[in-house]
Amino acid sequence: MNIIYLDAFTLNPGDLDWLPLQSLGHVTLYDRSAPDQVVERLRDADAVLTNKVKLSRDMLAQLPRLRYIGVTATGYDIVDVAAAREQRIVVTNVKGYSTDSVAQLTFALLLELSHQVGRHSDSVRAGDWVASPDFSYAKSPLIELAGKTLGLVGYGDIGGKVAQIGRAFGMKVLVNRRQTSDAEPGITYVDRETLFAESDAVSLHCPATPDTIGFVNRELLARMKPSAWLINTSRGSLLNEQDVADALNAGKIAGAGLDVLSVEPPKPDNPLLTAKNCLITPHIAWASYEARLRLLHDVADNLRAFQAGKPINTVNS
Repeated sequence: MNIIYLDAFTLNPGDLDWLPLQSLGHVTLYDRSAPDQVVERLRDADAVLTNKVKLSRDMLAQLPRLRYIGVTATGYDIVDVAAAREQRIVVTNVKGYSTDSVAQLTFALLLELSHQVGRHSDSVRAGDWVASPDFSYAKSPLIELAGKTLGLVGYGDIGGKVAQIGRAFGMKVLVNRRQTSDAEPGITYVDRETLFAESDAVSLHCPATPDTIGFVNRELLARMKPSAWLINTSRGSLLNEQDVADALNAGKIAGAGLDVLSVEPPKPDNPLLTAKNCLITPHIAWASYEARLRLLHDVADNLRAFQAGKPINTVNS
């Protein structure tokens, strides 16, 4: 089998062993692929792996040999799955590999907002503590999470893990999801408006759908407490970014911690890049060594199952 990976660097910048994939066929690895390189690189491919490189209907129509698309991520909107189905191309994705890592970064952002460890460390390195007349000082308010309310929009595997960690910190947890389930200890289901109004920290863990794209807008932000924080480790398109930047700059919310933006890499004029009290990390929640190792093995398992004639984790069957 001729296997082409169009953007392999995202999964493995050099610290993982490609053997799980290389044992399945002839593997060609491209660190990155521009749109105009895709068709030529896939001319002789039986299987393609991609994380963010798009595979459109027009591209697939030029690839009659292709029989398998392995998305090396959970979201698969980069693939025209309808076109793939028409061409009898199997499309698979990977779920659950990064749950613990995304939940961990969610709280890394929340803890940085509550204690601003980086700011205080920089202050000490700048000599402020050496010059201080007191044994202790604070450059910003220090906020204890115990007793605060954590609001989660979306309650799948990641949302559930974040709720578990929040409860361990002694936080009250509010949840808004498309379908409510049986009540759980420490979990209260509410509508979006109530969640944004009552939460001290709102964390987003939902997919980008017509109902959620841009839903965090001026009206919803106006319901938040001026002391509240917004966390997004899900999809950048969930935010109306200008409205969030305006709320931050006007002090209508206390801060934001974002791992995703609507366009990645962002454009220089993205208003969140210069917004006040806005922490931004470069879409790293999924990318711990452990999560990427799990992802690599899951990607190989998906392809191996396809080769055996029993595909798993299909999204267009």
